[in-house]
Parts: sequence; C-alpha cells; structure tokens
Amino acid sequence: MSDSSMKEARLQEWGGGTLPYSIPHIKLGMWLFIVSDALTFSGLLIAYAYLRVATPEWPTPFHLWPTIAMASLMTFVLLSSSLTMVLGVNAAQRDDRKWTVLWTLFTALGGIIFMILHGQEWAGLVHEGVTLTKNPWGTPLFGATFFGLTGLHMFHVFTGVVYLLVIAWGFSKKKFNSDHVEVCGLYWHFVDLVWMFVFPLVYLLSVKMD
Repeated sequence: MSDSSMKEARLQEWGGGTLPYSIPHIKLGMWLFIVSDALTFSGLLIAYAYLRVATPEWPTPFHLWPTIAMASLMTFVLLSSSLTMVLGVNAAQRDDRKWTVLWTLFTALGGIIFMILHGQEWAGLVHEGVTLTKNPWGTPLFGATFFGLTGLHMFHVFTGVVYLLVIAWGFSKKKFNSDHVEVCGLYWHFVDLVWMFVFPLVYLLSVKMD
C-alpha cells in the first residue's frame, strides 16, 4: 500500500469529528514565520532597552505635541486597521467577496496612512539633525536604534500593505479562499502587535518632562 493510500485509510478511520492538530500548510507556515520574527523583534527591543538603561546621556527629546500626539494617531490608525482586517476575514468566511475586498482595501489604506504619518515624523527628525550616526541631543546610539527599530517595523507595514493588495485582488478573482485572507490577517495583526511594544518603549519613555 502506498503512503497516500495509508494516509487516506487513517483519515477514513477517524470518527471523532474535527481532526486533531489539523491546520492548513499556509497557516502553519505563517505561524512559524511569526514566531521567528517575534524572536527577532524581541531581541531588538531587549537590546534597545539595555542600551537605554546603560547609557547615562540617553536623550528624551520627544514632546507631547507634536511627536507623541502624532505617534498616538499612528497607533489609532494601525489598531483601526486591525478591526477592518477582522471584518474582512469574517466576510471571507461568509464567502462575501465584495465586502472581503472592501475591508481588505480599507486595511491596506490604514497601513498607507500609517506610513505617510511615520515618514513625516522621520523627515522632521532628520531636519533636526537626527541620523543613524549622529544625534544633536546626546549619544548617536539614539538615532541608530530609533531608525533601526521603527524602520524594521515600517518595512513590515509596507510588505503587509503589498500582501493585502495581492490578497484583495486574488480573492476578487477567486484565486484565493478564506484561508488565504485569514493567514494575511495573522500577519497584519502581528505587525500591529509589534507596534504596541515599540510605541511605549521608544516613544512614551522618551518624553521630555518640562
């Protein structure tokens, strides 16, 4: 008996309902990627926290207005995009292609707005003299770690937007099913979750108390 025949025979013998540990390969692959990427961000966040504590001249250059207000707006936009992603997945599971595409596009729009706001913030910091190698308020490590962490997250948002647009197009053409939309949602929720660690650690703890 071939391996495939043996596998089919075992599946036919199962009579307990849903197969235990049954998971689509694309979802398993995404979970493995998320775990590995979470380890990467964890290492970077721990390194940032260590450098911040170990460097006496670490600057606190941000003010409640406009930096923290802008970062809070970016956080609101990103969290709102998570809600539209949930609605998109729900619509996909109902096989409602119109609303799946619309909610997915709304989610991508949230990512685009986030990138625009973040880009404006970067431009403002660069104008003040902050780069990867220098910082007018103290140690140059601030610029390197700030742009490194937020830049890596921004790259994930960018790839997420591209991913969302591809999924929206493919689902509208019936090339993808609800599993593909759900897996895309897993990636997007991960990107949002990472920001919820970056925001307080990098922004709120760098507020200048006047």
